[in-house]
Amino acid sequence: MTAFARALMREIAETGGIGVDDYMRRSNAAYYAQADPLGGAGDFVTAPEISQMFGELIGAWIADLWQRAGTPAPVQLVEYGPGRGTLMTDALRVARRLPGFAAAAQIVFVETSPALANLQRAAVPEATIVAAHDEVPAGVPSIAIANEFFDALAIEQQVLVDETWKERRIVANGDLLRFDPAGDTIRECSPARGEIAAAIAARIVDYGGAALIVDYGYANGETGDTLQAIRRHEYVDPLAHPGTADLTAHVDFVALEAAARRAGARISGPVSQAGFLTSLGIGARAEMLMQRADGTQREAVATAMRRLTAPDQMGALFKAMALTAPSWPLPAGFPA
Repeated sequence: MTAFARALMREIAETGGIGVDDYMRRSNAAYYAQADPLGGAGDFVTAPEISQMFGELIGAWIADLWQRAGTPAPVQLVEYGPGRGTLMTDALRVARRLPGFAAAAQIVFVETSPALANLQRAAVPEATIVAAHDEVPAGVPSIAIANEFFDALAIEQQVLVDETWKERRIVANGDLLRFDPAGDTIRECSPARGEIAAAIAARIVDYGGAALIVDYGYANGETGDTLQAIRRHEYVDPLAHPGTADLTAHVDFVALEAAARRAGARISGPVSQAGFLTSLGIGARAEMLMQRADGTQREAVATAMRRLTAPDQMGALFKAMALTAPSWPLPAGFPA
């Protein structure tokens, strides 16, 4: 057990318990302060690490929107939770082919992990790295990307007990942690997610721009317990490894939409990740890559495309939603 886990368990035992949101926020802060969690040697893999196609298509999405918005200069490209910088690297390789874009674009990463920030500096040396949304420079249009960012923000849970909703807390049970009170009927909410969605929306409404959110979650207000932990590419008990497992929960796109709409943004989607990537031309891009590849490489491209778009992989559970300023054009990839 780590020093963080011991201290947290001692605090929980002494105080009688903490909320799920507090546990998730603090555990993830400790987790991301450690080494790089991505890739085969880490705990999980995100879409940009699966295939260059993902970031390339987002780069084309950015370039198309920027051009149709009148090529504003400067324009900020802001990525929330940019991992190793892989998505932005692939996106810039495509977007910078558009005349004028490279000179106009200012790259900003919002990142709290020192380990990941070091990797991002190596991947995108020109990027400015800040620790929070309110540190992003204001005053110019921005195109923001948040891929698998909202799922790691803290959630609150309530459990139905004797026809009354009560806060679900985490308490100590000897050397173990458990949820209290017990119960199977659970609902979730996330003020933290709503606040950042509203802040991003307000920024683009005030100065122009758009935001693309891609994450796993539900689009029809579903309820239930979705808190999960991943460690070494396997699902584990969310309470078993505080600070050494990635804690996430399904994103409620209805709640994100409501928060962004209240801030004045126009909403596109959500649509399935499969639908979004297909609309952007992932099939044609895969074919192009396969034409240049040998047999092993062609199989890798096909496997990556299936993982990104198949309904039983990431294609249905993952969704895309865009926020745009009322003065900006509608983004590609979404039904008109």
